[in-house]
This record gives sequence, structure tokens and C-alpha cells, in this order.
Amino acid sequence: MQTPETRPSTDLPPVAQAYNGRDRNEFLFGWTPQAEIWNGRFAMIGFLAYLLWDLAGFSVLRDILRIIGY
Repeated sequence: MQTPETRPSTDLPPVAQAYNGRDRNEFLFGWTPQAEIWNGRFAMIGFLAYLLWDLAGFSVLRDILRIIGY
């Protein structure tokens, strides 16, 4: 009898399912441990997008400060 070949590079590590028996990278809706991971990822993407937008010359902060007269 042959056993199926396992590839450790594609198998999920046991720590990945430590919270609620689900993969920590899985997108789950609601108040789950995965939500904090996804919120952090989206925040990093948004922060990087703002920095690139600001470097391109479209500074929102500069425009707001100009409007309020600072």
C-alpha cells in the first residue's frame, strides 16, 4: 500500500490553525482573529497608497492646512 506524497512546503503548519481551527489567512466575515490580520493588511495598503499619492504631488494634508489658513 502506498502512502500519498506529502510536501511540507505546501502543508499548513500546525500553528496556523491555533485560534479557532481555521486557517489564519482565510477571509472570514465577523469578529474573528482573522479580521485583525486582514484589517492590518488593508491599513498597510491604504497607508502606502496615501504615501504614493502624496509623493505624486497630490497632498491632501497640505490642501487641508491651506484651507484652514495654517
